Amino acid sequence: MAIEVVSASMMTSDMTSHIARCVGGDRWVVSWLPGRTLTGQQAVTAMTIASTVADHQPSDSEWALLDGLALGLGLTAREAVGMVLSENHDLRRPPTGRRPRSLE
Repeated sequence: MAIEVVSASMMTSDMTSHIARCVGGDRWVVSWLPGRTLTGQQAVTAMTIASTVADHQPSDSEWALLDGLALGLGLTAREAVGMVLSENHDLRRPPTGRRPRSLE
């Protein structure tokens, strides 16, 4: 699992489509935590969680690791994993500029 810093303003991982983007200073947003602003260290933690559960069900030892990581985000491991799996925003792809059908 590798978290790669693409620039001073974005973090990605080769294991997940989730990303973290800097929104100024040490404030980051992470694709699976919409509406929250994190510190840089919390963004690394969030990306580590997303990468850990990207392609398999966590093992018992991984749940213990995830519990500790999620605590740093104010979540339980189960809450964090649920959010990673349910939030499927791929922010690496630029927006199409199309409005949702319901707004047309």
